[in-house]
Amino acid sequence: MSASKPIVHIVDDDASFLAAISRLLRVSGFTVQTFSTVSDFLAQRDSDASGCVLADLRMPGMSGLDLQLALAQTQNPLPIVFLTGHGDIPSTVRAMRCGAEDFLEKRAPKEKVLDAVKRSLARDTLERESRARQHDLRARFDALTKRELEVLSHVVQGKLNKQIADDLCIHERTVKLHRTAITTKVRVQSVAELTKMTLEAGIFTGSSDHTFP
Repeated sequence: MSASKPIVHIVDDDASFLAAISRLLRVSGFTVQTFSTVSDFLAQRDSDASGCVLADLRMPGMSGLDLQLALAQTQNPLPIVFLTGHGDIPSTVRAMRCGAEDFLEKRAPKEKVLDAVKRSLARDTLERESRARQHDLRARFDALTKRELEVLSHVVQGKLNKQIADDLCIHERTVKLHRTAITTKVRVQSVAELTKMTLEAGIFTGSSDHTFP
């Protein structure tokens, strides 16, 4: 994951506005990159860079809403703030429902713009931490064998070793060995903690069916 300073990516086909907003943000201490089209941004962006996006709503080619959709399909979906002179209720509703941090008119006070940027950057930090946590959990569970996953699916249902042994047609002592291997690989001390981690990792969808890749 990139450790560089967060970047505020600005995407707008209005050259004068692009210059003005980028100047405001740079003077306010932010690192800025500017793009005149959505396609330029998507082609040139560092896919691992932290930060957020300020985008116009209507642009030639791909629109700001198209950009929002494209970002949502990446592994690093940066928070987006819309700054537009062509706002309308349907577009605003769609943007916010799809997770936009804010939807502002281009003539909005600079304080509102800066506040939206700060919120977006804070959100990006939290979401990155969450994704890192998910990746770490997945890596731990990925180390489990197929049999250990089968035992795990029974453990998180609260079943005793004897019940698990009967269900899987194995010796109770073998179940204990598998449980020890599971807790060692996943690095937990209790069943409660193990259950919580399986929920966080999203590896089970039901009582015994696992969705682990």
